[in-house]
Amino acid sequence: MTSIVQAQTKPTPIKLEKVKHIEPLYIDLVRDLGARKGEKELNVAGDFINSKTYSEYAVLAEYEFAPINRLGLEIETDFSFYKQISDVKDIPKNKLDNLRLSAQYSFYVSTKYSTTLAIGYTQVFEFTDFKNYDRQQLITGTIYSPFFVAAKRWGSNFHTLILAGPLLKHTFHTEYTNVNWQFNTSLAYAIPNTSHFVGIEFNKALVDGKFEMTMRPQSKIQINHVLALGLVLGFPLTKSEEKFSSFFRVIYEL
Repeated sequence: MTSIVQAQTKPTPIKLEKVKHIEPLYIDLVRDLGARKGEKELNVAGDFINSKTYSEYAVLAEYEFAPINRLGLEIETDFSFYKQISDVKDIPKNKLDNLRLSAQYSFYVSTKYSTTLAIGYTQVFEFTDFKNYDRQQLITGTIYSPFFVAAKRWGSNFHTLILAGPLLKHTFHTEYTNVNWQFNTSLAYAIPNTSHFVGIEFNKALVDGKFEMTMRPQSKIQINHVLALGLVLGFPLTKSEEKFSSFFRVIYEL
């Protein structure tokens, strides 16, 4: 009697639907839209800002990951260092600017319409100057920042993205909460047959009732499959203390 053993094969898992979007380099996202479980990324960045009275050198480090499908989490630290360039002595002091904890969930992903929608939240803790660590409260205030993201790819190469939401700033030694708004838009062109792109980002904010906008042309160079370099220039389009700025971001996919 011949026995026939039928081999059982495991069904091929269905890969989670995801639309490839280009995210801006300056105001970047918590994690890729439509994130898949296990994705991880480490960023290190530097920012140079020239104002009328001082130069600012800022550095940041951030780690982002997706513990489950569609959900991205991020922790970020920002440091600022200042150099006086005028006779004005009252300039900001060197400090750990803030600690940021963020979450972002993509609730709508459509490959048919090449569109992704997401909501997110960032909790910012602001710190006192380095020289006041032993004289003042370490954490001086907090910012509550819920936000909404909408991204769409047009054809194969053009990408647009909107990120908007309120910024509710509370300083601990007062009971006053200041409400500002951010509305950021970006347009990018993916260079065919590469992972490079060029684009432009418009960072708009309503701060104390005053409208501010900065234009940031930018480019991302994909060095290899895990490492990329982002370069950004900043040009204020409204009257501001800040003048020309530059920014770079080193992106490492873990």
